[in-house]
Amino acid sequence: MWADVEYSPVGEGLGMRDFWLYVWMRRAAVIAAHVTGLGLTLIISLLSRPGTSLFSWHPLCMSVAYCLCMTEGILLFSAEGSPFCFKSRKGKVRLHWFCQALVLIAAATGLSFMVASKNVSERPHLVSWHSLLGICTLAATALQAACGVCVMFPKLLRLNRPVQRLKLYHATCGLVVYLLATVTIMSAMFSDWFQATVKGVAWWAFLLLPLFPALVVMNQITNGYLPRKKITS
Repeated sequence: MWADVEYSPVGEGLGMRDFWLYVWMRRAAVIAAHVTGLGLTLIISLLSRPGTSLFSWHPLCMSVAYCLCMTEGILLFSAEGSPFCFKSRKGKVRLHWFCQALVLIAAATGLSFMVASKNVSERPHLVSWHSLLGICTLAATALQAACGVCVMFPKLLRLNRPVQRLKLYHATCGLVVYLLATVTIMSAMFSDWFQATVKGVAWWAFLLLPLFPALVVMNQITNGYLPRKKITS
């Protein structure tokens, strides 16, 4: 089960008791990130009341895409607290591809409903920070998917870069995309719809919640790739 877990110096030098405390804290953080991503998706889905309007499908699709599928697609590689820790590396990669494909499908569907809603109500497009960030996030997601194709089929695409370096680029760009998606989700909390739906302390809780999975994902990727020895070109 642990054969594909790579060495990381994080936690090195700790006593046995402190080490196991550190391990369990990391597991608890990963599990909490799973719960947060799923919880945000369910709550936003309930708040949007899908089917009541064209717009109502937009928050649902986008929360499924980024809060759920993208988060799970990254966290499944975690050795701590992942429900797929028993899977082989090859199995995890396939699940990752499936999750990211769902991200693209759900995000494209959410964008379509948003465009249709704007056209029906005759409101202008791309006039808010959330919409601009959303377009940037969608474009970055598509580019990251293309980067993933390069990682999977380097020989077919005749790429001269070492596979390990391509994986490093893919993971780093994936982190950037996830952080951009987090900022986009947080900007949605400032929309007229969300501020009219959620108020007071609950609004502040929703604003801060997306940061937690982002921190866990950032920790996972940086610990998994940055401590490595220099990759030769």
